[in-house]
Amino acid sequence: MTAYAGRPEGAAERAAATAQIRSLAHPLATADDLEPLVRLAAPSRFVCLGEASHGTQEYYHWRALLTRRLIEEYGFTWVGVEGDWPDCWRINRWVRGETGRDQDARQLLAGFERWPTWMWANHEVAEFLTWLREWNLRLPEEQRTGFYGLDVYSLWDSLREIFTWLEANAPDALPAALRAWHCFIPFREDPQRYAVGNRLVPQSCEADVVALLAEVRRRALGRMQDDPAAFDAFQNAIVATNAEEYYRTMVRGDQQSWNIRDHHMSDTIDRIARHHGPGSKGLVWAHNTHVGDARATDMARDGMVNIGQLLRQRHPGEVVLAGFASYAGSVTAAGSWGSPERVMDVPAAVHGSHEDLLNEALAHRSVLVFGADRTGPWLSSWRGHRAIGVVYNPKRERGNYVPTRMGERYDALFWHPRTEALRPLHHEDLPGEPELETEPTGF
Repeated sequence: MTAYAGRPEGAAERAAATAQIRSLAHPLATADDLEPLVRLAAPSRFVCLGEASHGTQEYYHWRALLTRRLIEEYGFTWVGVEGDWPDCWRINRWVRGETGRDQDARQLLAGFERWPTWMWANHEVAEFLTWLREWNLRLPEEQRTGFYGLDVYSLWDSLREIFTWLEANAPDALPAALRAWHCFIPFREDPQRYAVGNRLVPQSCEADVVALLAEVRRRALGRMQDDPAAFDAFQNAIVATNAEEYYRTMVRGDQQSWNIRDHHMSDTIDRIARHHGPGSKGLVWAHNTHVGDARATDMARDGMVNIGQLLRQRHPGEVVLAGFASYAGSVTAAGSWGSPERVMDVPAAVHGSHEDLLNEALAHRSVLVFGADRTGPWLSSWRGHRAIGVVYNPKRERGNYVPTRMGERYDALFWHPRTEALRPLHHEDLPGEPELETEPTGF
């Protein structure tokens, strides 16, 4: 996407935009102050909550507080996050009280090993999961809230989970799994090696993983509604199939791998909703670049879609999208892909950006809820909106802004003038060999 931040504007235009911001804002000091957004979100089937970085404490904290209120007061039944399915399935079983009687949330999150671990192995997530398990254990099993990973990266972990399920439930189907596994063995669980190898010698493992998906589908299809393990196996087979396509496409360097990933996450959201039943209501946690409708950014010009757009198109009138933004502070991020995380300063937002205007209009933390009318000098204007990824360089600040029409991208926005870095539960290890980027940033 195009690097974009501020734009020239006159004093009258700027004053009108800040006036509209103030008219939409509600002070945000305690969980009770979330009421305007709770009222907007409560009737919806899907509520997607973004973050302007993967390393900001306040984004995780307030996202969890809103999630708690919607679960407690309005019966939301599942949470889907921008994380790997196998790791989050283990969390799902723990928060539902099925495993880990002698294990706490911090011990559970220590199992996150794929970089960047700080996205989920942090104090804010541990606090939320501890609450969710305690909440669930007070309820009948069928009323407990689930926790799921939506992402596509866990190719090898998903294959291992499929082996385990087939061994216990359909051992005669193991040859299909072995064929897929043997195809991937030469690449030593390295997606970059697989992607480059496939480009040099176009002989992929696609046919093997598609055959495995068909076999698991045949064995699990009639059991998934009543057997969570069968549902888990089927989703792992889909992850393996889509991950193979994602890594094979990624090496071309175009935007199609982004679309494969966001279609996968959106399809997984729909699959979880069906699994929980027609009356289920879910919350999605992901970066603003996935949550905010892509059609209100320059992603659309580049042919890119995302979760927010796809859910709005599939479920009109049933989706609420809320983003996050801040002016300055600190963030947990890495200087390069695969390197250890560190706390970095986030400089003041550039002049003319959405964050710059919000900072002028609102001195304190606020939540802005947009009404039906999305016109006006701020909601309908194109401005840069900051997006910080897991890799961040504050010295290249102007390249971190996505051209955004705020009133079309979200239905609400959390505003924090200053923020603090996320607190990881453990630090990243130094990589044994150079880690190559496997995620298109979209920024």
